[in-house]
Amino acid sequence: MTIEEAEHQLATRLYQNTARVHFNQFHEASGRNGRRIVYGGYVISLARALTFNGLGNAFHVAAINGGRHVNPTFAGDTIFAWSEILETGEIPGRTDVGALRVRTVATRNRPCADFPGAEDDGRPDPSVVLDLDYWVLIPL
Repeated sequence: MTIEEAEHQLATRLYQNTARVHFNQFHEASGRNGRRIVYGGYVISLARALTFNGLGNAFHVAAINGGRHVNPTFAGDTIFAWSEILETGEIPGRTDVGALRVRTVATRNRPCADFPGAEDDGRPDPSVVLDLDYWVLIPL
């Protein structure tokens, strides 16, 4: 999904993130990246939406174990994403719901058919913009 300038600006306002790196093009034009950075919460939302296949019934993010925005994302970038199930878990006293530990990875301008993550030297692939480890609840 290609991120349009207006879309990420609207989402950033809705999330009430007023950080200058997301809104002040005048200042950011002379900054490290030369333009505004897309708010990471928007990238997380896109990655979750793009990796719903098989996870459509995951109705609640129960915990975020860790994650990072590995590289910046900009308007005009096309986001691709993939997820893998790292672990399953039972909920004590519940037989109607279980837990899945999920890793979601998003890239910019690179399809994820080969499941990009880390390079051979352990450094992140330069196209990776998000690497998120979290638990979701799912009905049994």
